[in-house]
Amino acid sequence: MPRETYCRQLRQLEDELRVLESMVEKVVGRSLIALKERDLDLAHELIANDAAIDEKCLDVEERCVQLIVTQQPVAGDLRLILSIIHVLDEIERIGDHAEGIAKITVMLGDEPPLKPLIDIPRMADKVQDMLRRSIDAFLSRDTEAAIQISAEDDVVDGLYDQVYRELLTFMLEDPKTITRATRLIWVAHNLERCADRVTNICERTVYTVTGRTDALRASNY
Repeated sequence: MPRETYCRQLRQLEDELRVLESMVEKVVGRSLIALKERDLDLAHELIANDAAIDEKCLDVEERCVQLIVTQQPVAGDLRLILSIIHVLDEIERIGDHAEGIAKITVMLGDEPPLKPLIDIPRMADKVQDMLRRSIDAFLSRDTEAAIQISAEDDVVDGLYDQVYRELLTFMLEDPKTITRATRLIWVAHNLERCADRVTNICERTVYTVTGRTDALRASNY
């Protein structure tokens, strides 16, 4: 295979990565809409559509494997393709967390809201922003941006702690709220895990460029 054909196929894989990121970013946002509006039809739609994301991720992963098998890339090229596979997995897992939020919405059903949702939507907005920027950083090989985005995980962690403490107070003051409060904690936990997945993508960006991850890890201490 000529080098230009190989490079074109590599660019196609990167384009697919951006498409998948856009799909999952939208799912995260729509899962919060379903939660806030108690839109059970939307929640069921998101749950059903998760399979399409999984299938697309598997298709792109298979194309990565085929490129490795047929071209036997080495050094930086091999590192890039392997990193694409890892990033695909992280994106797919973020989609799973969004699906989890939709499932929680179904569990909540038509139960009255425990409280207005404030910090949970903030977490979702931050996760979507970090995810989009992390893929931009990966595709542009921008290690400085990746390190910065990774550090922003602390913002999501702080919001999660705030949500947890507030909901725990509700449960202590009125045991009848335990079920609803627990489910909202599950929502916040899914979003916190999404941010962790984004951090993993950032780590892959640093690894792709440098072959090392210690620069990113050191920045988090």
